[in-house]
Amino acid sequence: MFAPRAASASFGKPDLYREMAAELHALLSGEADVVANLANASALIFDRLPDLNWAGFYRLRGETLVLGPFQGKPACVRIPVGQGVCGSAVARRESIVVPDVHAFPGHIACDSASNAELVVPLVHTDGSVFGVLDLDSQIQARFDADDQAGCEALAAIIVRHLTSAVPA
Repeated sequence: MFAPRAASASFGKPDLYREMAAELHALLSGEADVVANLANASALIFDRLPDLNWAGFYRLRGETLVLGPFQGKPACVRIPVGQGVCGSAVARRESIVVPDVHAFPGHIACDSASNAELVVPLVHTDGSVFGVLDLDSQIQARFDADDQAGCEALAAIIVRHLTSAVPA
């Protein structure tokens, strides 16, 4: 059974993300179901990262991102590639940190309480995009370079586990 470690109050963000990476790898190891792995990953991220009001995944289906497992309030179900922060991250194939979502051109407001966002695309080694990891916070400028690097490391672990997973 998976048992997360209690975080030390003295941990900095890089330490927290290293701990989370080890926990995520342990949590996903041995499970081949995509939905189960994404559900557990979103739960771990939502539980361990402070000041989030949404953490989850959108899966790419054709030219549309479709809502996947998440933690938080109900969300937008479909987002076209190139639109909003999530669709823009897919189109660019790079992470996007948005300190103030209200200043992001074309932002899609699924939850009016969200003020900051971090989106990391899930890109396979062949360059194909599986989807995105999407994090929202009510706190403006909640996400920084440490969060981006940490979430990119988590996304890499998720992608490695997706390659051996059974499609759902």
